[in-house]
Amino acid sequence: MYVATLIANPERANLSSALAIQTAIKLGVQGMVWLAENIACDIEMVKFPENTEMVWQELQEQGIDFVIQQIEGRRKKVLLADMDSTMIRQECIDELAIEAGVGAHVADITARAMNGELDFDAALIERVGLMKGLDSSVIQHVLDTRIDLMLGGPELVATMKANGAYAALVSGGFTDFTQAVAATLGFDENRANTLLHADGKLTGKVKMPILGREAKVEALNDLTAKLNLISEDVIAVGDGANDLGMLMLAGTGVALHAKPIVAAECDVRLNNADLTGLLYVQGYKKSDFVFPKAVSES
Repeated sequence: MYVATLIANPERANLSSALAIQTAIKLGVQGMVWLAENIACDIEMVKFPENTEMVWQELQEQGIDFVIQQIEGRRKKVLLADMDSTMIRQECIDELAIEAGVGAHVADITARAMNGELDFDAALIERVGLMKGLDSSVIQHVLDTRIDLMLGGPELVATMKANGAYAALVSGGFTDFTQAVAATLGFDENRANTLLHADGKLTGKVKMPILGREAKVEALNDLTAKLNLISEDVIAVGDGANDLGMLMLAGTGVALHAKPIVAAECDVRLNNADLTGLLYVQGYKKSDFVFPKAVSES
C-alpha cells in the first residue's frame, strides 16, 4: 500500500476539497483522509501511480507539496535535523559576518557552499577566519537579536518526542548556536563544529576535524546503533549540499526549501510547507500535535 500526502503552507491553508478530490481521481482512487482541513490530506493507493511527476508539478504550481511513499513504516523513531535554514531561518555564520562587517562576502560563500559549488571544509575555514577578533559576546547578541525559529519546529520536535522518538540536531555550524537552539526546541542532543575562543575573542579558527557531510552520515549511523534501530527508522531534514548524505541514507530524507542540488536528489521535497510538514508526511493529524508551552509563548 502507498500513500500520497498533499501539504499546503499552514499560513495560506490553500488545499481545497476540490483540489484534493481532483488529485485523488488523477491517482486512480476516489477517497482521501484529512490530516488538517485545508492544509494536509492523505490519499491511499494499492499501487504506485505512474503519473506522480506530472501530479507533483501541477500541485507545485498551486503551492501544494506532494509526497508519495509506502504506508508501512512511515512514522519514524528518530528525527535528525540540520539547523541553519532548517530549524532556524538564518545561517548563523552569515549573521556573525554582519557583525564583523563582511556580511555580503560571507553570505556569497555560504550560498555557494550550500549548493555544492565549493568544498565545505575549505569554505568554512575561510569564513571562520574572517571572524577573527570578534568579541565572544557577539554570539549571544546574535542569538538574542538575529536568530528566529523556523515555523513548525517546536511542534515537530515536541510531537515526535511525545510519541517516543529521539531528536538530534546535527549541524555544520557551531556548538555555540546548536546548544542554544537544541535547548529551546527540546532536542535530545546536538552535534556541530566548535569555534575556538581565546581571551574573550574569536580566534578565527575552528576545532578540527570539521563536521561536514560525512560527519552527518556518521551521526545517523551512531544514533541508530546506539538506539538499536536502522536507517529506515530515521526521518532527516536539511537544505544544503552537506545534508545530502544523511538525507539519502535516512528512511525518509526531506529536502526542506532546499538548494537546487539537494532538491534534485531527494524524493521528498517540501517547497511550501513549514516544519509541521514532516509530521503530515508521517501521517500525524493536526489534532495529534503537541504545542510546547514555553516555546509558543516566547
